[in-house]
Amino acid sequence: MQESAQMYLETILILSRRHPQVRSVDIVGELGYKKSSVSVAMKHLRENGYIEMDHDGFIALTGEGKKIAETMYERHTFLSDWLVSLGVDGAVAAEDACRMEHVISPESFGAIKRYVEEKP
Repeated sequence: MQESAQMYLETILILSRRHPQVRSVDIVGELGYKKSSVSVAMKHLRENGYIEMDHDGFIALTGEGKKIAETMYERHTFLSDWLVSLGVDGAVAAEDACRMEHVISPESFGAIKRYVEEKP
């Protein structure tokens, strides 16, 4: 799955935690992308079974979409918090974590997480 699709799914998850319903315009506002770009992305996510969209345009993650979104969100928050604990500025840590979350393997992420959590 492409990084941009992962980012959209993670954004839908985050927005759904803040608001009872999520629409494309909410994603536009959150990410600052053009409405047309978000519309195309939502179409692809829907066609690939990661989201459902009702007749009013409200977006919901499917089981598979939610699984991916939660994985990305966990990676992002964990890596960001870890970098801050190492002394990295919060804004820099969040930006770096955003890039890292998409390229790190499950094996490497799991190893880092175990190491950090087991550290006295």
